[in-house]
Amino acid sequence: MGENGHEFEANSIIGFGMRAFSMKHPAIAQIEGYWEALRGDRQVPLRAEVDPRGIDQALENAFILERIAPTVARFRLAGMHLNELMGMEVRGMPVTALFDPADRATVTALLEHVFEEPAKARMRLEAAPGSWTQPGAVGELILLPLRSDLGDISRALGCLVTDGAPVGRAPHRFRVAAEEIKPLQGLVRTVRQSDYPGPETRRTEDAPALHEDAAPFDNDASAAASRAPHLRLVHDSDREG
Repeated sequence: MGENGHEFEANSIIGFGMRAFSMKHPAIAQIEGYWEALRGDRQVPLRAEVDPRGIDQALENAFILERIAPTVARFRLAGMHLNELMGMEVRGMPVTALFDPADRATVTALLEHVFEEPAKARMRLEAAPGSWTQPGAVGELILLPLRSDLGDISRALGCLVTDGAPVGRAPHRFRVAAEEIKPLQGLVRTVRQSDYPGPETRRTEDAPALHEDAAPFDNDASAAASRAPHLRLVHDSDREG
């Protein structure tokens, strides 16, 4: 049920004002505030700029998504709260796994807004019928787009908080009770190589919660490792004569 006793239907409240969300959890506020500070006057900040020390109070609820196809995004990283809700490691799983099948089309539509417009997205969540040991569990989720090292908007920083969610007897899934999409304004310019930290400037002290290993996400990591490189550096000393 929504505010003032009105029932919200999934996919019916695009553009609904912030006042529709009764929750404003400190973790949500920290993630959103940190992301806004990173982007400044730009439309979207860089994934490489995200430092877990800037969201230290929200790491348990934080996650990073990777867009792998239109309407499809999976968890590259996720805090312990999401693993507890699902009763398993969610890394590599599609974000729609958190939702009741009836609401997955709503979620994928929101993902397209996040990555394509781009836009910020917020959802108010309710327990999916039959998914919980007790009724009344609610949640709030925020999605904030990020640019990858290639310059495309294919990553998203997110945060999920819940209230009344029991531990155990997972997996637990949600329905979308309300949603908000906010298209982003800001400086849109050609991405330059200088926009990205080089190897010598990338952070090496990141907390494990936001450290990414690329190999587990390759479709065929072993095959990729065995492929010969396309280019080889030839030194003058290698030449005959």
